[in-house]
Amino acid sequence: MPHWLTGMLTCLLILLNTLVGIGPMLILGVLKAVIPHTGLRRLCSRGVMWIAETWAELNKAIFHALLPTIWEVHCDTPLEKDHSYLVISNHQSWVDIPALVNAFNRKTPYFKFFLKRALIWVPFLGLAFWALDYPFMKRYSKAHLAKHPEDQGKDLEITRQACEKFQQLPVTVVNYLEGTRFTPAKQQAQQSPYRHLLKPKAGGIAFVVAALGAQMRSVLDVTIIYPGERPPGFWQLASGRVARITVDIRGRSLPADLIHGDYSQDAEYRARFQHWVSQLWQEKDLRIDTLRQSIAAQSGKADITVDKG
Repeated sequence: MPHWLTGMLTCLLILLNTLVGIGPMLILGVLKAVIPHTGLRRLCSRGVMWIAETWAELNKAIFHALLPTIWEVHCDTPLEKDHSYLVISNHQSWVDIPALVNAFNRKTPYFKFFLKRALIWVPFLGLAFWALDYPFMKRYSKAHLAKHPEDQGKDLEITRQACEKFQQLPVTVVNYLEGTRFTPAKQQAQQSPYRHLLKPKAGGIAFVVAALGAQMRSVLDVTIIYPGERPPGFWQLASGRVARITVDIRGRSLPADLIHGDYSQDAEYRARFQHWVSQLWQEKDLRIDTLRQSIAAQSGKADITVDKG
């Protein structure tokens, strides 16, 4: 099938899947917002999560049925549905989200992303994000904060408020520590000390940990690798032009001395938290090199096998 036809068919099926699920999800989302009874609201939340997981599972089936992509997932720890996780991942492309869905859906609680506020206006998906209690964040530039110092810390306050909703149910909180998608231009502008990563921002996950405490003790350190020099866009994935996606998952425990602390006021605690994040990022940068070398070696063996055949 031509790539353009594969892409159109894939997108059409995902759209139909979304249209079928969005109605019931929004009805439950509205009920959850207006019903005062805690038990019924929790039941509505579970219903919304079930619809979202089913939607994601059907999308996985669409990808596996239509696309030649090899989804390679390595995980060194057992995953549990009734356990809360903090997922930290490198961020390169919109394809990161299907990669995480493929790796975690129905293996851990349905995940929550911290999203840019503008995404609430995306047709269908914005309403779904609202029903799923995804926190919408507005990031302020240094220039804006210089003119409006009253906005300092608002994004972290939104993090705290959002996490309060996650205390009643197991949850997988996904945080892209880089804050934005990696590009060589951003890497150069930041003067990032890492070869494959932007500088990490520790404040967001520190507030998640502060809000959820020991519930966030389990950390899943995720590294996503794509073939080639540039990460693919969603259309490249949908049209069948991504050969392989590798997701490497390492289970970690949050250090006990970081579970409780005040990141904004306690300088010593903030330094310890930033040091822990920096160590994670140094190891991830080296792991990306190792994974790419391993993938290249596997590809070389495959090429030799094909040539001999």
